[in-house]
Amino acid sequence: MDTSVFLAKFWGWYLLIFFFILSYNPSRIKQIFADLKDQKFVILAAFMAIVIGLLNILFHNVWEPDWRLIITLIGWMALGEGLMLFTFPKQITKWLEFINIKLVQVIYVLLFLVGVFLLNVGYQIVPY
Repeated sequence: MDTSVFLAKFWGWYLLIFFFILSYNPSRIKQIFADLKDQKFVILAAFMAIVIGLLNILFHNVWEPDWRLIITLIGWMALGEGLMLFTFPKQITKWLEFINIKLVQVIYVLLFLVGVFLLNVGYQIVPY
């Protein structure tokens, strides 16, 4: 299986599962914001984001103007988020507190649509 197709399926399923978990239990969003005040949680989250972002970039760093660019950007965003959380944890958590939970929900809906698109690419359900 092509790496791009594998990662399209992986990120598609990940985004859909994450969306449905947060939709079913929206208090998790508030819990995540509360957990960001604990520096141990921030370090663990930063470490995981760095590892996931680096693995994604090392296996898939394709800058073609098609659906594969979405996968590359997800990897770079994960790496950037992890580095920012690890380097500037207090500033990032203050910035995240500024974000309204409704905005976070809008972002998750957009990520849901990206997940559906990536699953469509991976499984070729609807030709485009």
